[in-house]
Amino acid sequence: FKNSSFYDPFWSVAPIPIVLYIAIWPTSEQLNIEKINLFLIPIIFWGLRLTYNWSRRWEGLEDEDFRYVDLKTLKFPKLVDFFGIHVYPTLQVNLSLLPVYFGLSVSTNESNLFLYLASLFTICSVFLELSADNQLWKFKQQTINNEEIIKTGFWKNSRHPNYLGEILFWWGLFFMTLSVDIDFWYLFICPLSMNLMFTLKTCSMMDDRSIQRRNGYEEHMKKTNQLLIWPPKTS
Repeated sequence: FKNSSFYDPFWSVAPIPIVLYIAIWPTSEQLNIEKINLFLIPIIFWGLRLTYNWSRRWEGLEDEDFRYVDLKTLKFPKLVDFFGIHVYPTLQVNLSLLPVYFGLSVSTNESNLFLYLASLFTICSVFLELSADNQLWKFKQQTINNEEIIKTGFWKNSRHPNYLGEILFWWGLFFMTLSVDIDFWYLFICPLSMNLMFTLKTCSMMDDRSIQRRNGYEEHMKKTNQLLIWPPKTS
């Protein structure tokens, strides 16, 4: 089908079996059911939510994300398609899951209060993403809004609150590992790389698209924060 969006479901599905595997067959050979549950619950919740959000927007085998279409207009489209759309995101997902491997499969430390708090933080991040996506979905269902800017709910104070939730989820995985064993502090590079991917590339591509399609979006960008949910500038 020459459709790179076939890759999209991998993003939300792959982490679940990966984490299940390292949880059931840990490198430490020690199973800690309490710790496993604290890691698995937010990850499975995230995967199911993201897969559901993809499925309800999916329009069929010919439906391809506009970002992939645009990327393949660059020089050497086949290389861009393979490395930029398939290889790089795969490496990014696995890199960002690395803290879970160390916290769940390598470390033999027990669960603690901080792990509970970090797990709750991660779950709340998914709820933020869920709420923001639902707000956007309802907004888009009204054809009158096709060229308008969403300024309700979380979107009133952030241009991409759904991506904020996504970024915080990956930081949450790191926080969970850090709460188990602070010696793994250096793994902050994992969520940071995901953070940079969204802030520098994904959000920019979405903003460029909205400038072309939505009235007054450039002015909206000047007043509204890219990610942080913060009251917009009044002047």
